[in-house]
Amino acid sequence: MNFEALFQQQAALPSIPKVVQEVIESFNNENVSIEEISKKLSADQVLSAKILRLANSSYYHVSRSVGTVDDAVLMLGFMTVRTLVVSTGLTGSFKSMGGVDLKLFWRYSLHTAIVAKWLAKKQALNSDLAFTVGLMHAIGQLVMHAAMPEQTLQVDKIASPIDARRLDVERTTFGYDFSDVGAELARRWRFPEEFSVVIKGFSAPLDTDPFNKIAAIVHIAAWRARAEENKYSREEMESTFPEKVAERLNVKAGMLLDDLPPLLELGAGMEELIA
Repeated sequence: MNFEALFQQQAALPSIPKVVQEVIESFNNENVSIEEISKKLSADQVLSAKILRLANSSYYHVSRSVGTVDDAVLMLGFMTVRTLVVSTGLTGSFKSMGGVDLKLFWRYSLHTAIVAKWLAKKQALNSDLAFTVGLMHAIGQLVMHAAMPEQTLQVDKIASPIDARRLDVERTTFGYDFSDVGAELARRWRFPEEFSVVIKGFSAPLDTDPFNKIAAIVHIAAWRARAEENKYSREEMESTFPEKVAERLNVKAGMLLDDLPPLLELGAGMEELIA
């Protein structure tokens, strides 16, 4: 199926709640009214309940209980709450998919997100952006599974969704890969242009011009999440470490192998996002 035809498939474009769409669009609006968005979020009981569970999770170490969306904005900041809203909208938009282990997919994506956020903080970059793009970097795979299940399941047999060879196999098979599809989805969902740039560039960040640091961070984070899922030994991690990409960021292997907390500990409390 060619790239354009893929997006003509009704099943390929999941719907996201209107309030989540409005929050996405607020990324592009410097004059956004935080009060107005908080009010809309509060009116969505399912969404606000999930945001409050996440805001009260051990991940954010808040000093007192967060009882309302307004409290969450006050305690965590609008940027973080916005990240939580969009992340919740993303994980909830694909319900079930034949032949796809969604639990594994979102666990891998969440691990990518938390490592990307950790790395971005170390680099004094936008950690909320790194988290959100880390979470959605592979979402193109779900679009492809939804739009052309039989063809994509054939690709699964050659390279699983978290196999490092996956992008190459897709490109050989279809002429495009999940990073192309994810970047287009971000455009159609009206995310800021930078989201599309990072999703498109994360697979080969050294080939992007100009060099995009967040794309490079997501590349390294995806490697670390794959290592976690495939239970790499230290030797395997050392031999597969994306050294050239890390060099461009001035990141040493020891930072990921020794300084990074265990992912279960680093992401404690965020399991709610993929439950």
